[in-house]
Amino acid sequence: MTTHGDDKASIAELTRALVLLIRRMRASAPSEQYGLSWTQKSVMARLEGEGPATTAELARAEGVKPQSMATALSTLEDMRLIERKPDSTDARQVNIRLTAKGASMRKTSRDARQEWLSSAIAKLSKKEQATLFEAGEIMKRLTEL
Repeated sequence: MTTHGDDKASIAELTRALVLLIRRMRASAPSEQYGLSWTQKSVMARLEGEGPATTAELARAEGVKPQSMATALSTLEDMRLIERKPDSTDARQVNIRLTAKGASMRKTSRDARQEWLSSAIAKLSKKEQATLFEAGEIMKRLTEL
């Protein structure tokens, strides 16, 4: 599909709005005080949602080189947010998993983001809230195309 004039401007404005919303949500999370990179936060979210993984699996999933992932993981390990454990079925493999501290930080950050967003949405009119939730469903469908 080709966009023209107003379509391009509208898409650019939507992009800016989404970027600003994501930045504001991130800023509301206590994990920001740790200064974690986007990759480190993404790895922690992945470990939380999908469970333990190897360095190579995480690097593939995040689209980074294994050396870059090793550096990111080393920082998380130094902060005691993740730990390495030998695989129970293959002694050559080492699995990375969240520590209790890492899981707690993820929960605290997620709760803070949700609280901020809930509070912000509550300030909208009922009509705006309905429109926003409908837009959320449309954006979700876009990710599935």
